[in-house]
Amino acid sequence: MGIGLDNIMAVATPDAVLVADMSRAQDVKLAVEALKAKGAAQATDFPKDHRPWGWFESIVVGQRFQVKRILVHPGASLSLQSHFHRSEHWIVVEGTAKVTVDDEVKLVTENESVYIPLGAVHRMENPGRVPMVLIEVQTGAYVGEDDIVRYEDIYART
Repeated sequence: MGIGLDNIMAVATPDAVLVADMSRAQDVKLAVEALKAKGAAQATDFPKDHRPWGWFESIVVGQRFQVKRILVHPGASLSLQSHFHRSEHWIVVEGTAKVTVDDEVKLVTENESVYIPLGAVHRMENPGRVPMVLIEVQTGAYVGEDDIVRYEDIYART
């Protein structure tokens, strides 16, 4: 909330807030460049990473783990994939997930979880009519987004 403010812009993320006069909108790039020079993640990383199937946000990243919140739109599906460097544990907190792990397919509902071993071929889908939300805990030597081998993808990503 702002009182007595006129012609301002405000940008808020979970760990930073920028407030500026609208006449200085072009100067935002100067703030971003200053953050980049300091190596601040806020300059290049955004809270939510939007994908064709929904979005995810990293809640915490450690040396050998990452915790994400993932939302999958009704009827949407992530690619059939595997990872070389990490395993995953999925805990459904809203809705229902249809989960494939190697040759097994099952429904996972709220407050249920499934473990995805390192190297397992897996996929999550939302067969329901409401958004499905889960918490993903990744563990392994590397938890970067480029550790994905895609076998099938309805969005034609490679």
